[in-house]
Amino acid sequence: MSNETKIVKDPSGKKLIVTRSFNAPVDKVWQAWTESSLLDKWWAPKPYRVETKEMNFTKGGRWLYAMVSPEGEKHWCRVDFTAIDEGSSFSADNSFCDEEGNLIPDFSVGHWTNRFEAAGNTTNVTVELAFDTEADLEKIVAMGFKEGFTMGLSNLDELLG
Repeated sequence: MSNETKIVKDPSGKKLIVTRSFNAPVDKVWQAWTESSLLDKWWAPKPYRVETKEMNFTKGGRWLYAMVSPEGEKHWCRVDFTAIDEGSSFSADNSFCDEEGNLIPDFSVGHWTNRFEAAGNTTNVTVELAFDTEADLEKIVAMGFKEGFTMGLSNLDELLG
């Protein structure tokens, strides 16, 4: 793996696989993905920023946050944690919602599995993002997911530096 973000669609057409290496130990990278004070610093592609309203990183817990535009417009997202293997991997369902966390029915839920693997002082991160249909995946891609997530991971690289 390299420090370049790679995003490929698997043969089913319903899953994106993202790979990226970071020049930091796994515990530091894990913290950046699981603590809201750190997520707020890197998750959004610039010039957007993230504001966490609620974070409970436990199985069954959730992260409720807004992507905030430079004009102050807020786009709310909800992440429901479905499985956590401390320091190694976690899975979550990610969806658009309102400020109270009520899901927006026009948008599908993305099923994320995030894996963290130590390689010396480097951490390899693999994210599998699955959707129920290929159309759901294509909708997220059309909204700029690949570009935005790549920018966010570059922000994380800077934060870890």
